[in-house]
Amino acid sequence: MSQIAENLESVRAQILAAAQKVHRSADEIELIAISKTHDAVRIREAHEAGQNVFGESRVQEARAKIPELPCKIRWQFVGHLQKNKIRHALPLFELFHSVDSVALAQDMNRIAEEEGVSPRVLLEVNVSGEGSKFGFSPDKLRADIQSLLGASRLTIEGLMTIPPLASEPEGSRRFFAQLRELRDALEKEFDVKLPQLSMGMTNDFPVAVEEGATLVRVGTAIFGERATLKKRRESQMGAD
Repeated sequence: MSQIAENLESVRAQILAAAQKVHRSADEIELIAISKTHDAVRIREAHEAGQNVFGESRVQEARAKIPELPCKIRWQFVGHLQKNKIRHALPLFELFHSVDSVALAQDMNRIAEEEGVSPRVLLEVNVSGEGSKFGFSPDKLRADIQSLLGASRLTIEGLMTIPPLASEPEGSRRFFAQLRELRDALEKEFDVKLPQLSMGMTNDFPVAVEEGATLVRVGTAIFGERATLKKRRESQMGAD
């Protein structure tokens, strides 16, 4: 068994254990293997180990890799989507995790109308209020939700968040709980279904599962460190 296959097996086992801990079915949780910066060879290796859903964050990189890989692979977009990349991105991805403003939603809706497509999207929420992160504040999302729901070409399926970097997985729990509670409140207040919660990455995905995640975005635990990060660490070690 390859290292990537072993890593996938470990991640799936952790998802199962976390789901069982809170009496959920692991079938409710979809694993997105974050493949940004990793080449087609490594992605194919993961696919051969049974992984079918991959996440990319750069449209240009994805456009280069996707044609090299089996057509049965499903692709989701997890990064910040720039306006000038929308038209290229729409045909590539089945789900966009990071609609982070009304302006982006309106641009996507207009271009989707022109292209005759109906993208599935999640709304990114900055639950922690970090200035360095994209996304709606909870109050802003509540104020804008009617406008977002009026984007007739977009199918809004749920919410996504990225919590502050924490030294321990438990440090992320309250942010995941806040996203779930916000989703529940919006469903009740606006009579809308938002079944998907995209939350949890390599450092904290079991906690996210315990708090209700339906989509977990895991890269490093599957593929190892991205090459750029690895080189940076090695450079720093060499300087010590």
